[in-house]
Amino acid sequence: MQLTDAQFDLIKKEFATLKDRSPFYARKFADIDLADVQTQADFEKLPFSEKADLREAYPLGIQAVPDEEVVRIHSSSGTTGTPVIIPYTAQDVSDWADMFARCYRTAGITPLDRIQITPGYGLWTAGIGFQLGCERLGAMAIPMGPGNTEKQLKMMQDLKSTVITATSSYALLLAEVITERGLRDQLSLRKGVIGSERWGEKMRSRIANELGIEIFDIYGLTEIYGPGIGISCSEHNGMHIWSDYLYIEIVDPKTGEVLPDGEVGELVITTLRKQGAPLIRYRTHDLTRIIPGTCACGLEHPRIDTLTGRTDDMFKVKGCNMFPAQVEEVLAITDGASSEYQVMIENISGKDILTVLFETPLEGEAKEKCEQELAMIFKAKIGCTPDAVAVPMGELPRSEKKTQRIFDSRY
Repeated sequence: MQLTDAQFDLIKKEFATLKDRSPFYARKFADIDLADVQTQADFEKLPFSEKADLREAYPLGIQAVPDEEVVRIHSSSGTTGTPVIIPYTAQDVSDWADMFARCYRTAGITPLDRIQITPGYGLWTAGIGFQLGCERLGAMAIPMGPGNTEKQLKMMQDLKSTVITATSSYALLLAEVITERGLRDQLSLRKGVIGSERWGEKMRSRIANELGIEIFDIYGLTEIYGPGIGISCSEHNGMHIWSDYLYIEIVDPKTGEVLPDGEVGELVITTLRKQGAPLIRYRTHDLTRIIPGTCACGLEHPRIDTLTGRTDDMFKVKGCNMFPAQVEEVLAITDGASSEYQVMIENISGKDILTVLFETPLEGEAKEKCEQELAMIFKAKIGCTPDAVAVPMGELPRSEKKTQRIFDSRY
């Protein structure tokens, strides 16, 4: 992905004063004269930023504006290690709202819609981001936050919500309850905007079919504003990233070499307008590719493909490296297997044991055949044979936030 002239102009403008405004970058680029960055090749020689850098800068070492310009902070949703705190200026918040409103418009959502917001509020960027965009668009926000499914359903019916926003895990939980109670015909839902965790095609189809909605994938991370920096369009072929605010690259996760469009690697993002905490060549750890060519929807903004996983969510069993996305692919092509699964990894008497629990409506011999088929496909696709254990539909836990699916007790 080549920098456009407009993007490079914004980067050079940022670089002109960056080291003066930011002690973080004054240290990081101590041996680099940013005025010398005049070409694509020059830019690609700049060092990456990492989450570890931001953790070392805790609490506000990343801040690049005076205190009086900071109007808000947000923090990543991670539960381990030192948190990452990102300061926002009023302009940052406004830019984020503009991007999010653009996401809603791209999904065909209008000021006449009523948007039920179920992601969490607080330090996490999710709920407040969905609300910001909704208000900027001019639609009605129904700021429910997570949980309390009974009240969610009541508001959904009484207020005639037309759009549901959620994590895929909570959207599935709502879909199952709505189907179980036969409520679908009493709802006005027409679209869903889903984000915060990767999910497979089988899960997507279940939610879309059970709720009778068109689903759009939304992308974002706290370090780069939050959700709303990109979304899928009506073509449902990748997510557009707003290139007037962000520049994206795909790099080899091991070497850091920039990869050509179309090749899968790690997504790296540079902010072009962010004031409170600008990020230069930030490694997201998300694995994807830039989809070559122009989208049939007509949007000029580049697209990234559905995320295949993260560089840090790979797990290794019996000499095989695998990602959750590969497990989901196996489920997708196993007849009778549903979308929900758990992977249990144990070491018993010095031997790794891999168990894949998955839901199915099948029983008896049909269930056993499904288990055998899944184990066979898993071996063919990934390289090792798991113990495949089918369980009844609804038996695996559902989450109001993100669902944990990999449990490794070896360490």
